Amino acid sequence: MAVLQMLLLLCAGSSLAEDLFSPNVNIIAEFEKLKTMDERIKKLEETLSKVSSENEALKTTVHDLQNKLESFQKENEVKKVAFSVGLLESGTGHTGPTNSQKTLVYKKVFSNIGGAYDSNTGIFTAPIKGAYYFRFYGHCHGGTTMAVSLLKNGATQCSLHAWKPTSNGNASNGVVLTLEIGDQISTNLWANTWIYDDPASYTSFGGFLIFPL
Repeated sequence: MAVLQMLLLLCAGSSLAEDLFSPNVNIIAEFEKLKTMDERIKKLEETLSKVSSENEALKTTVHDLQNKLESFQKENEVKKVAFSVGLLESGTGHTGPTNSQKTLVYKKVFSNIGGAYDSNTGIFTAPIKGAYYFRFYGHCHGGTTMAVSLLKNGATQCSLHAWKPTSNGNASNGVVLTLEIGDQISTNLWANTWIYDDPASYTSFGGFLIFPL
């Protein structure tokens, strides 16, 4: 701004210096021109200052909107929680029987959005407070007994059973639970029972966040 004003004044001064040597010069008129030019420069400076202030305000607004968008995106990512897993990585075989209840560790991970399911322990840990839906399926062969329970923090919520079917047996159960952050969900195979994986009939476990609370 200062450079612009200086250049304009120098040009005006040069022109005035040339005009002063002219016999027809009107000094008062020339000074009036300089005065008018100075007023225009001041108005230009005021306009540029106003534009600069508005630009700073706009930058602040844009920055705030960017922060809100990032916060919304992070919050939305956290709210996406879902998993689907199969019991055996190979997709075929059996687990059991054991002398006591055994936590089923599902090794074949089909999806794990949010990373709340741990394939090393078989435990789902709620990342946020909310209402969740869980469903589990069990498969057994003829002549064997199958019994599996779904647990919340170690307490049984629901179970499925197949008592020595004459041919292959399947069972399924599901439940909606309200979970706090850190609550754990798992499935346990009962003592002295079997559970199987076949290519056409997986023993599986899954769930998802219905809505946060």
